Amino acid sequence: MRLGIDIGGTKTDAVAVDESGALAQRVRLATGFGHAAVVETAVTAVSRIGELTGLTPAGFQSIGVGVPGMVDTVSGHVAHAVNLGLERLELGGMLAGRLGVGVRVENDVKAAALGTYHLLRLSGTMAFLNLGTGMAAGIVVDGRLWRGSTGIAGEIGHIPVDPAGALCGCGQRGCLETVASGSGIARQWPTDDPLPVRAVFAAASDGDREAQAIKARLAAGIASAVRILVLTVDVGTVVIGGGLSHLGERLLGDVHEVLHDWERTSPFLASLDLPARVRLVPEGTPVAALGAALVGEN
Repeated sequence: MRLGIDIGGTKTDAVAVDESGALAQRVRLATGFGHAAVVETAVTAVSRIGELTGLTPAGFQSIGVGVPGMVDTVSGHVAHAVNLGLERLELGGMLAGRLGVGVRVENDVKAAALGTYHLLRLSGTMAFLNLGTGMAAGIVVDGRLWRGSTGIAGEIGHIPVDPAGALCGCGQRGCLETVASGSGIARQWPTDDPLPVRAVFAAASDGDREAQAIKARLAAGIASAVRILVLTVDVGTVVIGGGLSHLGERLLGDVHEVLHDWERTSPFLASLDLPARVRLVPEGTPVAALGAALVGEN
């Protein structure tokens, strides 16, 4: 039995995974804010799963944690996880001290990529395109995470596509993330709706031209991310996940439409069959927690 924890900005998912990779137990709890609270949240999650499985921390084959921010997978250090109130935290070491066993820490998007790959029983190469507050991808090659030389592989949200575009949080202008992410939509469409993208889609359906333009830029940005992932890594599958994926087929249909338009003017892109490579993550599945349970093998 493996244990995986996905620490999100507001909620934490914890799962126990059996030897076949199937979900055996799952608990959800609120995430604490700040160094001590985040550690305590993870410890509580382990305790709750332990109660359900009858296992102590030492009884699990492995324990993994997925967390936002920059993660050093060797040391277990986490940096710049601003939504959790973490500037720098020795999360792996602190959890090992509390639990009495080693804990593997991984970036949450990369963990979600691994969980998605195994959940969908894919083979070959896959990219998990996370569309949340920002945009990032996790890449899996033959069942193993591909992190690159410094762990930055997949940060495609910070590829500039418009030199005259909006200033990105990374300091560059016109990054993909400025048009194809939750924060990008919120910047372009101020609203009281807690999900600005939902408000944009509703306004676009009502005929608002500015909302329609924002919606079109979103689809083009996601399609561009798909094209980049295929042209650089030749992934066989791109799975769209994250908060924006809850739009479901409405979003996927828009992206497919852009990709088909490109195929009509480019025989080269048509030969790659990009639309057939794109799919949505299964709704409601804790893929990041599942992946965290498997990171000990990666």
